[in-house]
Amino acid sequence: MSAPAGSTRPAPVGSRPAAAPGGPPRPPRLPVEYVLPLHRTDDDGLDELTGYLRALCRLVEVTVVDGSPPPVFARHAAHWHGLLRHLPPDPAVHGLNGKVRGVLTGVAAARHEHVVIADDDVRYTEAELRVVHRLLDTVDLVRPQNYFDPLPWHAWWDTGRTLLNRAFGVDWPGTLAVRRSTFRAMGGYDPDVLFENLELVRTVRAYGGTEASPAWLYVRRLPPTAAHFRGQRVRQAYDDLARPARLLVALAVLPAVVAASVARRPGLLAVGAAGAVALAEIGRRRAGGTAVFPPGTALAAPFWLLERGLCGWLAVARRVGPGGVRYAGRRVRRPAHSVRTLRRRMAPVEPGELTRWVRADPAARGR
Repeated sequence: MSAPAGSTRPAPVGSRPAAAPGGPPRPPRLPVEYVLPLHRTDDDGLDELTGYLRALCRLVEVTVVDGSPPPVFARHAAHWHGLLRHLPPDPAVHGLNGKVRGVLTGVAAARHEHVVIADDDVRYTEAELRVVHRLLDTVDLVRPQNYFDPLPWHAWWDTGRTLLNRAFGVDWPGTLAVRRSTFRAMGGYDPDVLFENLELVRTVRAYGGTEASPAWLYVRRLPPTAAHFRGQRVRQAYDDLARPARLLVALAVLPAVVAASVARRPGLLAVGAAGAVALAEIGRRRAGGTAVFPPGTALAAPFWLLERGLCGWLAVARRVGPGGVRYAGRRVRRPAHSVRTLRRRMAPVEPGELTRWVRADPAARGR
């Protein structure tokens, strides 16, 4: 069930910078917990992240659940001492997906009902946090929209995916927001899947919770490195195994291109590319998207479709071959469960417990 949140605010959020320093005094911090699941092997970008977290701590409570190797964890602890709450993943939490283990730990330890979960490349402003906080008064889960800034070539390329998704609905961001009581009452979500955001949304739906997916709520995201982008192509295509209709479309792209090429019908290829660009432009213009998606980003859609067509076949080969894809050093087979499966699996959970995945509540620790 989805709340009709898109009709409550016509103007986009995320296209304007935060208030300049030296302005009027800020109001007290919002009653919101910001949970950042983290795993890093080096200190690249640490100063920039620390600056963001320092600004964030003036707005909300911040908990970083840090699964980094011990030397990196120790440097983070020294860097953030006195600034925020810095926890290791709860050893009682088990599962293949380290990010989900961090989320389960962080939500269990959260001090507020409203919890924002965000990757380390997501950059909220005060305005966006206030909108999320307000939406969580009426729904159980909020799914904002991300946009890349700055926009190197590989972020431009991936924006083609974002715009196509927006043409048919909304895109999948690197951040979600949930009510802590709902999250705990439904028992958390499965940490043995690859597409963890889809799994969380589907678990909320299976539980009977409500969600808002405002297409106008834009939250900035830093682009990955080009090397990281290249390494994620098949892994992201593997996510489509949890969405059979999307997978079939992706698998049809390469045969269609080959058939048109063999038949010497370049006009068909041109029509297909133009259609993809037109759809992406619809997504770009939707809900004030032109404020954050620059002109020309729709041109990336045909290139992304070709990539997904190839990587979709490689993802299927990974599923039937080695039985999954490598993620953070571990092999994960299942991208996500269906809502029907989650409803069958869901058992009554005692209030305040994450009984399936967490055997000890860390809420009393690290305050």
